[in-house]
Amino acid sequence: MKLPVIKHIVGFIEEKDEDFVLESIELLEHLSEANGLKDEELEVIGELLSNLYGSLEVNAEMKKGVGQKEALNGFMKRVMGSIN
Repeated sequence: MKLPVIKHIVGFIEEKDEDFVLESIELLEHLSEANGLKDEELEVIGELLSNLYGSLEVNAEMKKGVGQKEALNGFMKRVMGSIN
């Protein structure tokens, strides 16, 4: 998960619509089930999915009135806390 990527996707959601991100997630999840994918390719798809899901969580916090910086930092703290 990369905070700059999540921030960039959040900007896209603000500019366009989160439906594009939801459809991208659906496509990548479907793609991950394709035969013949190498482990490295699955890792890239997984990383993309993590960033897309993260951006949706940050966007949801922002809709509640949390500033972007606080929403991003709060999300990363939750992620780091779940890893430890």
